[in-house]
Amino acid sequence: MKTVQLPSGEIVPALGQGAWNIGDQRGTRAEEIATLRLGLDLGATLIDTAEMYGDGRSEELISEAIAGRRDEVFLVSKVYPHNASARGMPAACERSLKRLKTDRIDLYLLHWPGHHPLEDTLRAFVELRRRERIVDYGVSNFDIDEMRHAATLPGGDGIASNQILYNLQRRGVERKLLPWCAAEGISIMAYSPLDQGRLVVKPALRDVAVGHGVTPYQVAIAWTLRREEVVSIPKASRREHVRDNIAAARLLLGEEELAELDRAYPVPKRDGPLETA
Repeated sequence: MKTVQLPSGEIVPALGQGAWNIGDQRGTRAEEIATLRLGLDLGATLIDTAEMYGDGRSEELISEAIAGRRDEVFLVSKVYPHNASARGMPAACERSLKRLKTDRIDLYLLHWPGHHPLEDTLRAFVELRRRERIVDYGVSNFDIDEMRHAATLPGGDGIASNQILYNLQRRGVERKLLPWCAAEGISIMAYSPLDQGRLVVKPALRDVAVGHGVTPYQVAIAWTLRREEVVSIPKASRREHVRDNIAAARLLLGEEELAELDRAYPVPKRDGPLETA
């Protein structure tokens, strides 16, 4: 599987497993755990979650899914902005660690910009890394101006990743944000690569899929992986979905196919605010 290198030198798979809304229903719990474990077996060893997801239930389910396999997994979790103060973040991190039943989070992200000074948030990240409670840190839902500002602050040079909404229909970030992050060596984590099921399947996407004998949704996931700095984290709650996602990660799109998709799903001609789910 394709990999992405973080600024720290850590190598992660370019296709991960999103865990939003898993663990919410007792009746689906066994299948969700089996899906995460199958994903690990197939090489999707990056798992993304957050303290917000199910008020911690996602983290708790993941702890069960990775039991006995922690060292195989690259764990990503996110802290609520209202917990991202110099005092609040260490406590929030410890709660996540307890739910995940681990001694460290591999990549800890600020879920979105909040009211606490970013200087304090970065200071807390650096301290958690010093104490080896986290390995890397980063942000989520930060636009270009917010990234540029963060880079000027103490600890800003340690930002490893920016997790954003990015898919065929949401390409505004290609105008400035993605090129800036690539130049700075900051990875991008693309959440909702299928636009939370709202992806419109245009004829060009269907034609590319038919040419490869796959589904349009697999092509859409493969499309997010065409950039070397992007990690894609589609959610899979059933085993057949994770198998499809893994197959998508192996799909190579040709230049003409990419050009067809560019014409069907063009980059906006004007800058706009960062889109979020």
